[in-house]
Amino acid sequence: MAEVPVIAIDGPSGSGKGTVAAEIARRLGLRVLDSGALYRLAAFAARRAGVPLDDADGVARIAAGLPVEFRDGRVLLDGEDVTLAIRTETAGNDASKVAVLPQVRQALLQWQRDQARPPGLVADGRDMGTVVFPDAPVKIFLDASAGERARRRHKQLMEQGVDVKLSDLVAEIEARDARDRNRSVAPLKPAPDALVIDSTGMSVDEVVEKILQAAQPSVFSG
Repeated sequence: MAEVPVIAIDGPSGSGKGTVAAEIARRLGLRVLDSGALYRLAAFAARRAGVPLDDADGVARIAAGLPVEFRDGRVLLDGEDVTLAIRTETAGNDASKVAVLPQVRQALLQWQRDQARPPGLVADGRDMGTVVFPDAPVKIFLDASAGERARRRHKQLMEQGVDVKLSDLVAEIEARDARDRNRSVAPLKPAPDALVIDSTGMSVDEVVEKILQAAQPSVFSG
């Protein structure tokens, strides 16, 4: 991992990690890893298979053999496009539930590390800088207030024609944050050497530029 430049971007749900990671990868010509999609897929596939989400060993077996492919911004599960299916609020909450299971995290760990291939990788998630890529030369912790993250999600859902109460989204985000921050394995927290960015009130371009300023000298000099 040390020979391949990795930009690790961690943060809570709705902080903009995915959008920012994709834009940085596009600008620098790097590969991108959306680790959150893996946990969403594991939970989604487990539900399809009738495996309870609290069955740690059962979900881990499914996670270890996920026939997943990321192609042109789409997520394929055994050839089926499930991009939209795993982006629902239910899928997000399910992902948070299986992500607390040590067996599931271990099952997905090596798959994620294997994505660090030339020319480099932008990895977003909740433990990219602390567990998956602890030697990444650039580590970012992207945060925002729960209210701000709920407003962003509310705007997305309303544009998709989904009517949901803002207060419900705030409650769901706060509950997800609590699970992620308090789990026994790989809790959500900044790496000691991470640059912490509060994106509340910031545009995507502003966040991207700030990360690129941190990345260029140490990762892409020369």
